[in-house]
Amino acid sequence: MIEILQQVVNGLAIGSVYVLIALGLTVVFGILGIAHFAHGSVAMFGGYLTFTFSERFGLPFFAAMALAMVVGAMVGLVIERLAYRPVRDAPHINSFIIALGLTMMIEGLNLLTFGADQVVIQTPYRGVFNVGGIAVTELRLLVILTACVLVAVIALLMSRTKIGKSVRAVAQNRQAAVLMGVNVNLVSLVVFGISSSLGVAAGALIGALLAIAPGVGEGLAVKGFAVLILGGLGSVPGAIVGGLILGVSEAMAAGFISSAYKDVIAFMVMIVVLLFRPEGLLGKR
Repeated sequence: MIEILQQVVNGLAIGSVYVLIALGLTVVFGILGIAHFAHGSVAMFGGYLTFTFSERFGLPFFAAMALAMVVGAMVGLVIERLAYRPVRDAPHINSFIIALGLTMMIEGLNLLTFGADQVVIQTPYRGVFNVGGIAVTELRLLVILTACVLVAVIALLMSRTKIGKSVRAVAQNRQAAVLMGVNVNLVSLVVFGISSSLGVAAGALIGALLAIAPGVGEGLAVKGFAVLILGGLGSVPGAIVGGLILGVSEAMAAGFISSAYKDVIAFMVMIVVLLFRPEGLLGKR
């Protein structure tokens, strides 16, 4: 039982990162209908940027992550304005192709700018707490708490602010929102800013928790879409539940079967959910 609970704790930490990745994808797909495959590459850019701010400029980890999130939000604005807005009213295949092209372009820029080496973001959080025989590292606990804070901030932004209400209006009925005077262009910019900043946060946390390297971004994007399918496309609560379930499932597979099969879980989850509940756990038919 203790071993099971230990793997659950480990899974909640990595699952929290998946939640942030999936939330960034959910707000873009659920509101704008765009499958933003480059999201994982943006997350890796954020991880490398956090590493640079921390190692070269001596900023504390969370200060470096916050600054990287601001830069990431601005990158999201540029992506929306230059890449996706020109094809917003075009057939979906156009944005699909652009998303794939963006993935390759951002991965190439990451490689040219930051190099091909795997890096780990060093943090001072090395403590270990023992709770009833379960080892909980300080870093994993902070990763979970950070994800909770960011999810709460996004929830408050969407429910209590004018721009959040505009975003929800566009998600429910874009044409009606336009007729009511909602600025769809501004909403689209805000959505991509939020999405990219969440992706950057996820990249920073994965860099501190595990490591970042070229090619990791594509894997994160696949995990993010697996969470979307599991929780339900466009469902924010579904993204949260799905991310935690996927993280715990991977930890269980790594702990009791083999770490070599850990990444297979995401594909198995997608296949099973698509077969038996295509709308996801919390999605609508």
